[in-house]
Amino acid sequence: MQKVDIAVVDYGMGNLRSVSKAVEHVASGKTVVVTSDAKVIHGAERVIFPGQGAMPDCMRELDSRNLHSAVIHAAENKPFFGICIGMQLLFDHSEEGDTAGLGLIKGNVKRFAHDQMFDDKGEKLKVPHMGWNQVYQLQAHPLWAGIEDATRFYHVHSYYAVPDNSAVTAGATEYPKRFTSAVARDNIFATQFHVEKSAQAGLQLLSNFVNWKP
Repeated sequence: MQKVDIAVVDYGMGNLRSVSKAVEHVASGKTVVVTSDAKVIHGAERVIFPGQGAMPDCMRELDSRNLHSAVIHAAENKPFFGICIGMQLLFDHSEEGDTAGLGLIKGNVKRFAHDQMFDDKGEKLKVPHMGWNQVYQLQAHPLWAGIEDATRFYHVHSYYAVPDNSAVTAGATEYPKRFTSAVARDNIFATQFHVEKSAQAGLQLLSNFVNWKP
């Protein structure tokens, strides 16, 4: 079997072309494979777990393709990067469809409360949250290397993660209240925002992941 440096998990719910092209751009000389093969994921040195769409659909597709255990194994044993729904899936439970997640990080995923979505001028904020927002780095981490605090990243989501333990929050965004937009624990790093759509800052994060040795 071909040696795979970086596996991008394909369970039918991610912006896979954008993710793979961004990774290939920063991983010169590395083998990057988009795959739905559990054996390839098991054998890869690093794993990227993207996601788009609704949480119930994502969990259903993950199970139907027999990738559930492969993703859990990767998140427990090798450098692992979750993106958007790929971050939310790491948690215990989501309000979206009353859906159980993978349970790798203790906590829940909640929907933005419509009655609280007003900016400091009293203007109504839209849900889903969509656009470029500052991410505040709440813990030092190798993946923040070369990225200034409060750099803007691209977000598209209606739900956000609430970890039981605030120590796993690596970054936070305000919309309008502060919420967790990046988590880090051991060999796991995951972002609510789309690194593959976040220009140079997103590429820097991916480059740091490619070279990360947790």
